Amino acid sequence: MSVVPAEVLPGGSRAVPETASGPAELGPRARLWPSLAAVYRAQLSRARVARIPLLFVATFQSVGIAVMMRGVVEGGAEAQSVVAGSSVLVVAYVALNLLSQYFGHLRASGGLDHYATLPVPPAAVVLGAAAAYASFTVPGTLVTAVFGCVLFGLPLTNLWVLLAVIPLAGAALAGLGAACGLLAPRPELATLLGQLGMSAALLLGVLPAGRMPEVIRLARDLLPSTYGVEAYARTFGPHPDWALVLVDLGVCAGVGVISLAVATRAYRRAAVR
Repeated sequence: MSVVPAEVLPGGSRAVPETASGPAELGPRARLWPSLAAVYRAQLSRARVARIPLLFVATFQSVGIAVMMRGVVEGGAEAQSVVAGSSVLVVAYVALNLLSQYFGHLRASGGLDHYATLPVPPAAVVLGAAAAYASFTVPGTLVTAVFGCVLFGLPLTNLWVLLAVIPLAGAALAGLGAACGLLAPRPELATLLGQLGMSAALLLGVLPAGRMPEVIRLARDLLPSTYGVEAYARTFGPHPDWALVLVDLGVCAGVGVISLAVATRAYRRAAVR
């Protein structure tokens, strides 16, 4: 029995394929927006059941503060500040308190290793989680705003402004909350930082600025949620100054970009350790 090499046969092929002339091509890099949408949907479905009770607590807390302030403030600019501050407080509770706890727990438990193995940009992880947590604040903020306006006799005409205040103030506060959770060396410290931030939003955002000392007013100006409160409070007047409203919203947007960039950088550092 004779053996004939395959290469001499018509239409034959080699038993061993030839070596590729160059390195194999890698798949395309994951794009930001599709990755962001995927992380957002995953976070939204994961946190829907766990966060609804906490959102109820945040809403109940803000409504209770408005009722308490009703015995101190009767109307005018102070009532506008109380209603706007208690409404934005729901955003601060979720974005600062819960998000700092979430990322602090992820870092301590090694959960960041899971996200590090996914083909998604770091910015998509931070932005997706922040957007998912901010989404839970919309019902509570609207309920608090409507209740506060009815309680203090304020108009509901410009309630739609909250559709801009919630995402912009939420982005600024969510970036700070994520940065606190990712930079804190221990989850307990991340929880403490989130609680302190929420307390600052409560004291500096709800209490009327006219009754604060000058030093406290300066501290109030450093808090991002203050500009969301001011933007909403300006719309209660008969002739709102929309230019100042846009300026306040622009400050929230600028702080949001910076804080989310810091949180993304902190995520990169925490994920490679």
